[in-house]
Amino acid sequence: MVEISADAVVVGGGLGGVAAALALLRAGRSVILTEEYDWLGGQLTSQAVPPDEHTWVERFGVTASYRALREGIRRYYRDHYPLTERARAWQELNPGAGHVSRLCHEPRVAVSVIEAMLAPYRGSGRLRVLQPYRPVAAQVDGDRVSAVRLAHRDGGEDVTALGAYVLDATETGELLPLTGAEYVTGFESQAETGEPSAPAEAQPLNMQAVSVCFALDHVDGDHTIDKPDSYDFWRAYQPPFWGDKLLSWRCPSPRTLEIVERSFTPNPGDDPRLVEADQRVNPGDANLWTFRRIAARDNFVPGAYGSDITLVNWPMIDYLEGPVIDVPDADRHLAAARELSKSVLYWLQTEAPRTDGGTGHPGLRLRGDVTGSADGLAQAPYIRESRRIRALTTVTEQDVSVAVRGDKGAASYADSVGIGMYRIDLHPSTGGDNYIDVASSPFQIPLGALIPQRMANLLPASKNIGTTHITNGAYRLHPVEWNVGEAAGALAAFCLDHATTPHAVRESERLLADYQHRLTRDGVELRWPDVTGY
Repeated sequence: MVEISADAVVVGGGLGGVAAALALLRAGRSVILTEEYDWLGGQLTSQAVPPDEHTWVERFGVTASYRALREGIRRYYRDHYPLTERARAWQELNPGAGHVSRLCHEPRVAVSVIEAMLAPYRGSGRLRVLQPYRPVAAQVDGDRVSAVRLAHRDGGEDVTALGAYVLDATETGELLPLTGAEYVTGFESQAETGEPSAPAEAQPLNMQAVSVCFALDHVDGDHTIDKPDSYDFWRAYQPPFWGDKLLSWRCPSPRTLEIVERSFTPNPGDDPRLVEADQRVNPGDANLWTFRRIAARDNFVPGAYGSDITLVNWPMIDYLEGPVIDVPDADRHLAAARELSKSVLYWLQTEAPRTDGGTGHPGLRLRGDVTGSADGLAQAPYIRESRRIRALTTVTEQDVSVAVRGDKGAASYADSVGIGMYRIDLHPSTGGDNYIDVASSPFQIPLGALIPQRMANLLPASKNIGTTHITNGAYRLHPVEWNVGEAAGALAAFCLDHATTPHAVRESERLLADYQHRLTRDGVELRWPDVTGY
């Protein structure tokens, strides 16, 4: 078995893992970064989810390095894509003119920018990226993780990675059971958390649906895929609260639970500059084609794009039949989630009602070249909910909910290591729950949520921090995951520099102030200006 070592091992190359690695590297430390899929970037790239961000993202409320990622994406388009002069001059360029985000883009562009951000450290030898590798075991001595064993996806010799700090940036908190760290899954009970939306009893296997996203354009010809084996099952499938079959244009509105009917019009010819991508004002999902569109053809010179490209991350691809964490049949559920997405595509191509009274859109073409997957879908499932550490601080619904907090704003933390904002947005769950969608106040990320109650050198760096099932719905989005990873990486570097521990940093006013100063020096915002939630 091959052994390699560095100051820190960051397991998982999603947004949190990349941000953690960059923070460590900027501090002069050496890093081993691992990722099980072909692309770094997690939900932004291999999961093919355009960034879900808050209304103030262009002005404040994200870290400087996350802003550099966003601006790097825009610069990549200006440097390499045949934009119209009008689009090129658009300061806040939205290449896809999608309604979900002010920066909807093709996943591969984000991969290129992330690789460019990491390139100098690869060249210097201080960063080693192991890809595609996933963790399969860990060596633990008491409260410390000494090594992580990694297996290559396609076979070959395992690698053991050793480091003074180990950061779990995996999508599902995979290191937590491997290291024996205390953690929680699913719904906590109201007796434990006091949350208004929590159930009376804990439901550890009741988790948010996973989704397998995919990209489509609409061009001449018949591009209908072969009928999926499970199509008839999914065609007849109807959750009790859905108001219609899952494969339909009707479903609950997340905020009101009223049954609404969405539209679907490929290539509507709308003006990209007139798209209002602000979820505070409009969820943007009325026409599903433009909801998560990642390439608006009118942003590019005539003939460059024969069609818009849209990203399908819509209600009907949410997989409700079972969780994929801490169950023996996780692989079966993940395979079934991919089958659901293929069935949705086949329905769109053959049976979906059209606005002209007909059915089916055979011109819809699966764009696996855009998502980088052999079967045409996203490389990785979109995992909304991870295992979560038993932390020194657990953020609860009553810490962020506008209904609870009123005009007081979210809970304030003396140990803030960043900020974020998103509604508490819980998709239908494996336990049969409908949407839970609660207005949130702009919130802080407490350091205590990044520190396990017991483990000394294991840090969460993704969606596995000390939130609940409910508040995970607000803390799981792109800029917050990046901020969490950046804070975790900076914490590990700080502890190495000062020969101290994460627990000691939080307990010492002097160490905490010095660590927070390092964060603010590097462009991490710790407090919100006077803004209200939505």
